[in-house]
Amino acid sequence: MSVDVGQPAPPVHNGTPLVKLVDVKKYFPISRGLVFQKRIGQVHAVDGVSLEVYPGETVGLVGETGCGKSTTARLIMKLFDVTEGQVYFDGQDITNLSRRAMRPIRREMQMVFQDPYASLNPRKPVGSIIADPLRIHKTVPADRIKGEVQDLMKRVGLNPEHYNRYPHEFSGGQRQRIGVARALALRPRLIVADEPVSALDVSVQAQVLNLLEDLQQEFNLTYVFIAHDLAVVKHMSDRVAVMYLGKIGEVATGDVLYQNPKHPYTGALLSAVPIPDPRLASERKRIVLEGDVPSPIDPPSGCRFHPRCPNAQFPRCSEEEPLLTPHRPGQVAACHFPLEDRAIVTVEAEEAAAEAKKATVKRARTTTPRTTRKTR
Repeated sequence: MSVDVGQPAPPVHNGTPLVKLVDVKKYFPISRGLVFQKRIGQVHAVDGVSLEVYPGETVGLVGETGCGKSTTARLIMKLFDVTEGQVYFDGQDITNLSRRAMRPIRREMQMVFQDPYASLNPRKPVGSIIADPLRIHKTVPADRIKGEVQDLMKRVGLNPEHYNRYPHEFSGGQRQRIGVARALALRPRLIVADEPVSALDVSVQAQVLNLLEDLQQEFNLTYVFIAHDLAVVKHMSDRVAVMYLGKIGEVATGDVLYQNPKHPYTGALLSAVPIPDPRLASERKRIVLEGDVPSPIDPPSGCRFHPRCPNAQFPRCSEEEPLLTPHRPGQVAACHFPLEDRAIVTVEAEEAAAEAKKATVKRARTTTPRTTRKTR
């Protein structure tokens, strides 16, 4: 295994991972009949995912719609029960814990949902929505709840005077901030963010991302961050896991993944990312995937990606399932015939994209309300 001289060192993780998934599977049954239901199949939503998330880091999950990202997030939060495998939180096996046994652990893990309006009760004022976790877990005396909620609203850039307003009276970005405030109410150690900025415009996206970064530093949070936008994931994540059809195809640190992807699917995703320079964009190698994503009801044998993979070689790819194999420090990929170094993005194109991203974030920070940013 060759390593570039300038290759960044892999992250060093000591101690117990905060979240650990071991060969986790989640199958949803398909039934037929109204009175006498008969099981006729199952959807392989998540099929053998193993992942570790360490305290204080951000792990990004990317992939096409339907690849199992959101289901994985709900398995981490134990909103779904696993079909097979184990889920650990801070070294404790929570796979088969009851709802009563999970209650104290739920204080340590919270979730920010994709739709900032559907996840808020339209019949409740935002002050009551943010206060619900405090009342349920009784972590704050009743006479101090309002002050605590107003402090949370201020921290996420909302006007505390809007305590009695309803969700429909806020913009999309403000509603997402309400969701973040609710997630922070119990001072959790883990926040699972399921596409928290996908429904927002670009400028508001950058403001919410800056807010999440500032809150992570202030409260020492651990994030599992799910998104479609690869630029957003790179900006937020220490490590990135790429999913395809219920399986993880590649895991690497952000810089390694974007410079030297090894899985052809990762390369195809990166090749679709716009580069703000027509000359560099024309020089980039584009991987165009043909065909549709196979059905998770009947996934392909061997490598899940082989029906669409430009590097597939038969019969090995159609018969033998690849394992996650180390390539560079901190990088593993499940592919029999991985991509060459710099197969997609050249150094010049990478630098141009980075400069454009920095400019966007800088503009967003100059327009972000002062209350959303921690003083450094």
